[in-house]
Amino acid sequence: MAKELELKYGCNPNQKPAKIFTENCDLPIEVLNGKPGYINFMDAFNGWQLVKELKEATGLPAATSFKHVSPAGAAVGVPLSDTLKKIYFVDDLELSPLACAYARARGADRMSSYGDFVALSDVCDKETAIMLQREVSDGVIAPGYTDEALAILKTKRKGTYNIIKIDENYKPEPIEHKQVFGITFEQGRNEIKFDDSTFSNMVTENKNLPEEAKRDLILALITLKYTQSNSVCYAKDGQAIGIGAGQQSRIHCTRLAGNKADIWWLRQNPKVLGLQFVDNIRRPDRDNAIDVYISDEYEDVLAEGTWQNIFKVKPEVFTKAEQKEWLKKLDKVALGSDAFFPFGDNIERAHKTGVEYIVEPGGSIRDDNVIETCNKYGIAMAFNGMRLFHH
Repeated sequence: MAKELELKYGCNPNQKPAKIFTENCDLPIEVLNGKPGYINFMDAFNGWQLVKELKEATGLPAATSFKHVSPAGAAVGVPLSDTLKKIYFVDDLELSPLACAYARARGADRMSSYGDFVALSDVCDKETAIMLQREVSDGVIAPGYTDEALAILKTKRKGTYNIIKIDENYKPEPIEHKQVFGITFEQGRNEIKFDDSTFSNMVTENKNLPEEAKRDLILALITLKYTQSNSVCYAKDGQAIGIGAGQQSRIHCTRLAGNKADIWWLRQNPKVLGLQFVDNIRRPDRDNAIDVYISDEYEDVLAEGTWQNIFKVKPEVFTKAEQKEWLKKLDKVALGSDAFFPFGDNIERAHKTGVEYIVEPGGSIRDDNVIETCNKYGIAMAFNGMRLFHH
C-alpha cells in the first residue's frame, strides 16, 4: 500500500490537483476496480465509519447508502417481510443477512439513493453483489469481497465500477484536521459510543423502551453521527426510514425526514403495491412514477394523459383522505436528533409519523415544553446529553 493516491480532481473538475494521503502510515485502502474520486472517498470513509460502528453496537451486519457526504439510508441485517421485499424490488433475489441490510438501506429512500456510494460492514457476498449490480450506484467500500462478488461487481458500469477494500483494523489518529480557506482546524475525533446507558435518563412519564426500540434509537444516533447537521433520523425495524440532513432549522429537519418516512409507509399501501407498470420500464422511471403517484402532482399527470407511458392500467387516484387514514397505522417509530429540540412543534410533527420513542441531547430552555408534548402523546423520551453535530 502507498501513503497517497492521486485523484482526477477535487469536488469539481476545476479543482486540481487533488489527492488523498496519510502522513504516519500507509493508506488503509486498496482500490480493486475503477477510479474513485474526491467525493466518492468522502462518502466511502464516512459510510465505512457508520457501518463499522453500527455492527459493533448491534452485532448485526450493517449497510449504508451515501450521497453527498450524508446517508440516504442505513440499516442492519434484519430479515425482510414480504411487503418490504416487494417495495424494495428484491422479492426475486436470495437475501443473505448483509444483502438484507443493503436492501433496507437502499430501499428506504430510493430517490435519494440513486447513484449512491455503498458501505458494507462485512465481506461483500454474492447475494449483495447481485443486488448492487442492478442498481445505479457509483461504488462500494467493504473489508473484503468473495471471489464471486468481485467478479460480479467488476462487470458493472462497463467495468468501471468503483470497488474499494478497507483494512477493518485501521484506527485513525485521535486528533483530526481539516482546512477551510487556508486555515487548519484541529479537534479530537468523535469517539462517542452508544449502548443501554445512552437511555439512562428517561425524562417522560412513559419510560418503557423495548429492546427493538433501543436498537432503532442507537441506529438513528449512529446515522446522525455521520449526517451533515442539522439532522434528525426516523428509524423502524432496524433501518432508517427518513433522514433530514443539512437544514438550518430543527423543525425543517423533522418535517423533511418525516415526509420521507411517510412516503416509505405509503409505498406499502395495497394501492401502491398493486400498480402495474409497462414492461421493461427502467428502474429509475418506476421509482419516479411511484413518487409522483403518492404526491399531489398525480391527478395533474392523469389529466395530461401521460400515464400510458408508465402503467399498463390507469391507476385509481390515491386520495389524500386515503393516505391520511393509512398513515394512522404507522407506529413504533424511533426518532433521534443530533441536537436538542427547541420547541414542542418537532414532537407534534414526529407524532404524525408514528413516533413513540425519542432520544435527543436535552438542554433547551424549553425542555419542559418538549417533555410536556411527549407526555401528551405517551411518547417515551430519553435525554442522552450528547450533541452529534457533523460538518
